[in-house]
Amino acid sequence: MTDTTRRDFLARSTRVAMGSGVLSLARTNEAIATALAAPVTRAAPRPAVADDEPLNIGVIGTGGMGTGHVESFATIGKDGRAAVRVVALSDVCRPRLDAARQKLEAIQGAGTVETHYADFHGLLGRKDLHGVVIASPEHWHAPMAEAAVAAGKAVYLEKPMTLRLPEALRLLQVVRSNPQALINVGTQFVVMPSYRKAQELVKAGTIGKPVWSQTSYCRNSKDGEWLYYAIDPTWEPGVNLDWKQWCGGLGEIPWNPEIYARWRRYRKYSTGIIGDLLVHRITPLLMALDVGWPTRVVASGGHYVDKVMENHDQVNIAIEFEGEHTMIVAGSTSNEVGFETVIRGHKGNLYVGGSRNVTIRPERVFADQVDEQNFEGEDHGDDQDQLRIQWLNAIRSHAPAPSPVELAARVMVAVDLATRSIWEGSAFGFDPKTMRTRKL
Repeated sequence: MTDTTRRDFLARSTRVAMGSGVLSLARTNEAIATALAAPVTRAAPRPAVADDEPLNIGVIGTGGMGTGHVESFATIGKDGRAAVRVVALSDVCRPRLDAARQKLEAIQGAGTVETHYADFHGLLGRKDLHGVVIASPEHWHAPMAEAAVAAGKAVYLEKPMTLRLPEALRLLQVVRSNPQALINVGTQFVVMPSYRKAQELVKAGTIGKPVWSQTSYCRNSKDGEWLYYAIDPTWEPGVNLDWKQWCGGLGEIPWNPEIYARWRRYRKYSTGIIGDLLVHRITPLLMALDVGWPTRVVASGGHYVDKVMENHDQVNIAIEFEGEHTMIVAGSTSNEVGFETVIRGHKGNLYVGGSRNVTIRPERVFADQVDEQNFEGEDHGDDQDQLRIQWLNAIRSHAPAPSPVELAARVMVAVDLATRSIWEGSAFGFDPKTMRTRKL
């Protein structure tokens, strides 16, 4: 695909896949068909990197998460934990760009960022970039990631991988068609020693057939979730902020600083708790279980405390998988007491405690076959930094991504069907063979 053809396709598919809010079932399947039938982007070769050469990284999106990545990658390089430097920044908002650049240069030194870009295509056009971090709002994840693959860049893509399911399946197809492409999704719990040990124990059959599991992500605030993202009174569309570009394929609306700063609260731009929080718990648990694709999802929830937020402040989900397993998931932004993370097997149960600990407890009838054991993994420091470093190592070694698209696509089926279920009040299914959804 030429650059022009690719951009036309991305714009068209984004419009089809996004619409406003949650798509109808018919439109979702139409968008999946369109996304999978379109010509596949061919990845440009990734630039070679010598053993003693620092990796040059660009960051697209310098809001809260993006600026956090800027500071973290720069600190990793400064501390000598990896040979890396951040050399390019991109954002539609000039005040955010300037603030991120100042924080970067305070760590990395003045003059180390040659250029920062209002249009991310300019950043991707740089031949000296080895990788790019995408920390934009969710509706830009898929088109930016595909454009980065086409430009020959390794990608660190913030979670959730995409906003809607058609985009996730499209990105999966792009990666499958380009084995040299490297996209790592920012779900850092997959590198936790506890989940890696749980994966090992499940695979070894230690607890027998895993029949069901539970997990949650719950937190609380006095005023409402995501309101800590501040609104800057100096933002002025057309002067220092490209609002039309930010709206992208979702279509331009009148300037709204609440949406710009706090888009996770709005159903058109985010799946809220489900995509922003629960993917952190579902992803590593699904990695440990290896039970295939979700095939049936039902969710419920409500606006129990935060009546202003459009997305829900309480969510409860049941996910059934093709590997004959059910996962129960709870999310809340109005109460912080969640579930223990537990994998229940026919012979025993795995309790995943925090970053390092896993405990096996036998089922009573198998107490003579399964011993109670406790495992404590190595403390590798900050999990998100560990994921960043593993991504950098994968760029050098051409190793697989530690948090791959294949896993993230399965999580996105659960996210999309749960979102649909909670808004429409029905159970929904997914067929892994046809890659289509249906109402049950």
